[in-house]
Parts: sequence; structure tokens; C-alpha cells
Amino acid sequence: MFLSIYYLLALVLILTVHEFAHAWVALRLGDPTAERAGRVSLNPLKHLDLLGTLMLFLVGIGWGKPVPVNPRNFKNPVRDGALTAFAGPLANLILAFMAAFPLSYLPETSATAPWLVFFGAVMDLSLVLFFFNMLPFPPLDGSKFVSVFVPVRYRASYMEFLRTAMPYFLVFVVVDIYLSPYIFGASIVWTVVSTATFWLKTAILLIV
Repeated sequence: MFLSIYYLLALVLILTVHEFAHAWVALRLGDPTAERAGRVSLNPLKHLDLLGTLMLFLVGIGWGKPVPVNPRNFKNPVRDGALTAFAGPLANLILAFMAAFPLSYLPETSATAPWLVFFGAVMDLSLVLFFFNMLPFPPLDGSKFVSVFVPVRYRASYMEFLRTAMPYFLVFVVVDIYLSPYIFGASIVWTVVSTATFWLKTAILLIV
């Protein structure tokens, strides 16, 4: 399913909107770094990472090119950095809501079936990316978003955590993917993300 053309197209759309949202919000908050790099654009070629794109077409899971941000250009670096980080996941959440409407109202005929598969992919993958990116571990967006809630006296320590903890999280993800299914019967991260995705998807479809 994840290797179908519809899921690949959905991933390209989702990653593009995600990275564009980071760049656009950073610009609105006073940092033109991403704009100068041509990242305030909905052109997928501006946002797709070479390795992430190869992985996208080889295994159906990819990632976008990180948006360059210079916090020194923000009036309030901690707050504005958190808002810029949250912009990507929020954009994916909005995409999920938008995809819910055709899923709810398009008739399930052979003519619309490909579109329903595409919108279903957009909704599922948008929610997965939203929840995964909001995990409070570097380099994910959630780790930067959480910084705005850290008390001032602990902020320097937290920023040091952001700078040094990324390798440990990446090791944890690899171990979780390859060993957790044998130890616990399932990946811990995937269980958390997929469960949250299921319940929010159900709630969204009920609302629309």
C-alpha cells in the first residue's frame, strides 16, 4: 500500500507543504534565511532531500530537506522558533482535515476510487507525520516546540539537550524498529503514533 503511486504522490505533497510552512512562518516572524534559499515555495524540488527522495521511491518512506532558520533574526527567538517548528506539523494536520472532506462526501464509484485512495493516503500520512514530528525528541519539531514551555532557569540545559541528544534518539528509533517487535511484539514509537493517528482520524471523519 505504501509503495503505490498514490502514497508516493501523497508523501511528496505532504513533505512539500510541511517544509513550505516552516519557511513561510519563519519569514513572517522576521527570518528571511529560508526565503533567500528559495524555500518559501510550493515547488517540491525546492524541498525534497536527495537521500530522503531516494528512500521515498525505494521503500515508501522519506523526508524533506531541513529548512534553514537563523533564530537571531527573530524578535523572540524561543517563542518564534517554537512557532516555526510547529508550523510544519500544523500544516499536515490542516491537510488531514482537508482530505477528510472528499473522503466523506465523494461517492465510492470506480471513477472516484483513485481519488479516494489518494485522499486517504494524504489523511493517513499527514496524521502520522504530525504525531511523529510532535514527539519531544531532537531533531523532531516537537522538541523545538516544547522549548517554549521550559522554565527560563532550565532553558540553557534544555538547549544543550537539543544539541547533544539527537544521536541517542536515532539509535533508539533504529533499535525500536528492529528489536522492539521481537521483545514487545511491536515498535513502541509506531504503536504510539498509529494509535493516536487512528483515534484522531476517527474523530475528524465524525466531525466532517
